Parts: sequence; C-alpha cells; structure tokens
Amino acid sequence: MMRALIGTPSVSSTSNRHDQSNLPVIHLLADWLENLGFSVDIHTLENQPGKANLIATIGPRHKGADGLILSGHTDTVPYDDSHWLQDPFKLTEKDNNFYGLGSTDMKSFFALAINTVAKFKASDFKRPLTILATADEESAMSGAQALLKEQLQHAKYAVIGEPTALTPIRMHKGVMMESLIVTGHAGHSSNPHLGASATEGMHRVINELLLWRNELQTKYQNPVFDVSSPTMNIGSIHGGDNPNRICSHCETQIDIRPLPGMDINSIRADLQNRLEQILPEESKLKLAYRPIFCGVPPFETPADAKLTRLIESITGKAAESVAFGTEAPYLSKLGIETIVIGPGNIDQAHQPNEFIPGNQITPYCNFLQNLIRKICIN
Repeated sequence: MMRALIGTPSVSSTSNRHDQSNLPVIHLLADWLENLGFSVDIHTLENQPGKANLIATIGPRHKGADGLILSGHTDTVPYDDSHWLQDPFKLTEKDNNFYGLGSTDMKSFFALAINTVAKFKASDFKRPLTILATADEESAMSGAQALLKEQLQHAKYAVIGEPTALTPIRMHKGVMMESLIVTGHAGHSSNPHLGASATEGMHRVINELLLWRNELQTKYQNPVFDVSSPTMNIGSIHGGDNPNRICSHCETQIDIRPLPGMDINSIRADLQNRLEQILPEESKLKLAYRPIFCGVPPFETPADAKLTRLIESITGKAAESVAFGTEAPYLSKLGIETIVIGPGNIDQAHQPNEFIPGNQITPYCNFLQNLIRKICIN
C-alpha cells in the first residue's frame, strides 16, 4: 500500500503548473476500504472537479455514536527530482528507512492505518471508526475547510497522523501568509520629484511591521512552545527593475505564526489598521494588502481532555506542542477532540529524499490498534 500510494502522484500547489488531482489516491483508498467492509463516501470539492475528500466508516454511523476518526491528507508538496537520490515516486528502502515523496508527510499513514484496521472484523466495532482522507492540505486547506458536521456526526475523537515521531501533539500555532504591495510612480532617478518611490514606501511599511511584531511578542506568550511568542517573518521582497529608475512597484510577503487564543481575522484587522495611515497622502504612494491564502487557525486540545489523557496513557508520553500547522483546528471546530500523532519526523517533510523510519512503523501500528480497541471495540 505504501508503494502504491507513493507511486500515485498527487501534488497540490498554489501554482496551476504544479497542481494535480488527488482522485487517483482517493480511489485507491476507496477500493481497499470497501474490501474491508467500510462504507465509503467520496465528496468532490465545490468548483474543483479534480479534488475530493474521502470519508470511510465501519461500525454504527448514527449521530452521537462517539466514534474515532483516523485522518490524513492525500496530497504532497511539489518536488525537484534533480535533488532526489532516487525516484521520488518509487518506494525505496535503505538502512531500514523508506524513501519517497509523501513517505512521511503523509501517505504512509493511510497504509499503516488500513493495515491495522484489517486486524479487526466488521462485527467487532461497537463504535464507528472512520478513515478521513482530505485534499489540498499542502496548498489551501480546502479539503478540511469543506468538511461538514453532518458528515462526521458519528465521531467524537480524531487522530491526525502527521509526522510527530510518535509524540502526541495537542497544540500548534496558526499559519498566515500575507502580501503587502506598495505602488508608486516611475521616473528618472536624476530627479526624485518626477516619481514616487515604492521601495522607500516599503521601508516605512517594514519599519511598522517590526514595531507591530514587537508589540505582539510582548503581549502574547505561551511557554509550552519552544518559541514562546508569535512570530513574523519577512520572507521576500521584490521591487524595481533598474538603478536609474524610480521604483514604481514593491511587494513583500510575510509569514505570521499566531499562538492559540489569537484570532486570525482580528490579527488581519489589526495589521490593516496599523498600515492604513503609514504612507503620507502627499507621497502619491498606495498600499494594497491581501492574504495569500485564508490561513490556518491555531489549535489546542485541553491537557485534561479525555483523548489527551487516553493517548498519553497509551504512548507513555506527555502531549506537546509544535510550530507547524495541521488540519486539526478544522476538526476541533466541528466539536471533535483531536490529537496529532504520527510516524516520521517533520524535519524530513517538504524536502528531497524524504523518508519514514522503518523502526517507527510497528510501534505506530501497535498504538493505533490499542487506540481503536479502547474507543471502538471495548
């Protein structure tokens, strides 16, 4: 199953040049799960005929059945095969590590989950077990955002199998990516009055961004995180075309990682208010602000939640926090207690020669078997 999933390309990207359908992966999963007795629903995303979520359930499906979801995303990031030492679409084993695009983030999760479920009979399930497979996690989170409470009304708990090196994660920061564009007026550099410099305008904007960042980091702190404050990275800046021309267009793109308790819409409104008056009216400079994508909210499941305590007791590890984003906040929003725990390490994700360590496969399957037994069987 790992070989088949990795061998089925399903890149998602904000660039149409790289973006692919995830339907071939969805149909692979559907075939395997139907053969195990699952009831399979495939939900095509609105206005995206090549993208779909899969919701496959075994056991009772009535509202309030308090079942378990095992959730993952079917897509991968784009790749550059010139940096791979082996074919990214061919599962390759070396020194008990299994290499391939999506091996750790996170196609192998589905193979391990299905392999574990196959150890049970359909008649064993007193509470429902659902395998949830989503689209476009690596680009726009459109699959997770499309989920409806009615589709998952039989579930109370969820595990997302993102790579955490088998450590339970109950909290993560959010992710926001924003574009700021200053538009000026071109002119000959010998006479500044002939134009309006967008780069000089952007200098004002960036100064204000850094002041705002300091205020956020003073106001918000959470010692549970390795980096205890929200972060803001000025990731790119592009403007102008020649030294002897006044720059008429300059764009910077920023990445913000808010803490749990910080609302994305409030952050955006605050930023917009800060920047509204930053460029003098007489300068003839204009500032446009737009989100690059909708953003991923911060996520937190309480330390004393039933699922947190259960998974801590099974793994023998205290739940921790991470800085990267997942689909967890979207399941939490539907009223589903959610923990992120999976094999592999996030350090291996999104880079050439991605691999999942073979020595984490059996322990993770054992963990899933124990969890399924406690929630759905016993």
